[in-house]
Amino acid sequence: MTRDVAALEREIEALAAAGFAGVVRVDVAGTPVLRAAYGLADRARAIPMTVGTRLAIASGAKTLTALAVLSLVDDGVLGLATTARSLLGDDLPLVADDVTVEHLLAHRSGIGDYLDEDTGFDVGDYLMPRPVHELVDTEDYLPILDGHATKFPAGTGFSYCNGGYVLLALLAERASGVGFHELVRQRVTARAGMDDTAYLRSDDLPGDAALGYVDVHGAWRSTVFHLPVRGSGDGGVFTTVDDVHRLWGALLARRIVSDTAVEAMLRPRSDPDEDGLSYGFGLWLDVRTGEAALHGSDAGSSFYGVHDATRRLTWTVVANTIDGARPVHRAIEAWLR
Repeated sequence: MTRDVAALEREIEALAAAGFAGVVRVDVAGTPVLRAAYGLADRARAIPMTVGTRLAIASGAKTLTALAVLSLVDDGVLGLATTARSLLGDDLPLVADDVTVEHLLAHRSGIGDYLDEDTGFDVGDYLMPRPVHELVDTEDYLPILDGHATKFPAGTGFSYCNGGYVLLALLAERASGVGFHELVRQRVTARAGMDDTAYLRSDDLPGDAALGYVDVHGAWRSTVFHLPVRGSGDGGVFTTVDDVHRLWGALLARRIVSDTAVEAMLRPRSDPDEDGLSYGFGLWLDVRTGEAALHGSDAGSSFYGVHDATRRLTWTVVANTIDGARPVHRAIEAWLR
């Protein structure tokens, strides 16, 4: 069908006038039909977004974690049946002995979470139970991963678990002997040609990175006190819309991990939620449409990266507020119907 790109542009411009700040890219049959930036990357200095602006994608980074771990599985450094306990030793004693890498990848480990999204916390609050400037490397997260009781026996249920993906990063480090951020660079972003993707320090952002903003009692504040100074397995990577599109190409061409690993990522491992979404390994899967997606939402960040192989559609929306991306994503979905 013929789609009116100008109509979509007008709709997104209206959303930008109402407050959306971020970057959008839409590809149809492998060709970019929309690639545009809106609003400010830095409100205090009035620095505008550009299509090359790097933005945080929150939990969208879990896909990179899954890929790094599955790359180690491909090489025999880890196995899906490897238990967390075999690498934890005496650390995190509340993690059950039978929790495996596979359970963690699929959010079926049952371990307690340091940021439990089932509790309905407010991201505008200061959530981290440890000073954020102390959270730089994955081993630094051990104290906040500890002390959370098991929710259910491993493999018997699904519960989205941020801490489980930090634990995956920790296991990957210990198994490989390579720091997690470097592991992702070597095994994921370098293989995909994602040169503008990195785990940046929030207190030392380069000029091409957008600040994240959160509404605190009616005033926009940066998220420098809300989030770890440097993210780990559950989030914290900064990227561009073009790099996200490179990720899809590299993933589906099997340039990052094997065909077996890609098939494992695309296999639903949870019952569909109210939106029809199931979870594979590091990817959300729409059981109705066949779309695969990266999603992220946190203080100062919201993100959708979606690929529909059947219709040859790919779109990415990133914003520097927690709710900025969703209405744009919905507008694109409606336009593509």
